[in-house]
Amino acid sequence: MKIVIFGNWFAYKFTNMPKFIIERNIPHAGEFTNEMLKSISQKSKEVLCALGTDIQWIHSYVAGDKIYCIYMAPSEDLIREHARLGGFPANSITKVSAIIEPATAE
Repeated sequence: MKIVIFGNWFAYKFTNMPKFIIERNIPHAGEFTNEMLKSISQKSKEVLCALGTDIQWIHSYVAGDKIYCIYMAPSEDLIREHARLGGFPANSITKVSAIIEPATAE
């Protein structure tokens, strides 16, 4: 099967996918060096490439003993598979029901 990521097709595919927040309990994550974070990121990208285009890592927040990741995927199961293949914990996975921001108040 050939997948073409082109123009609106890519935007449509990912804007219609559910968004999830993944909480990863990782002791001392907030003390990790840039090299350690780079290594974790490289492993995550490697697994994402192997899983295909149905899962997308948006970004992550490193805070204290946790890493909070924002992903788009069709299911929680695919996120759990990413965690399993990458050797990452996925202690909590929560589907985002809405996004609010300062503009929401207007």
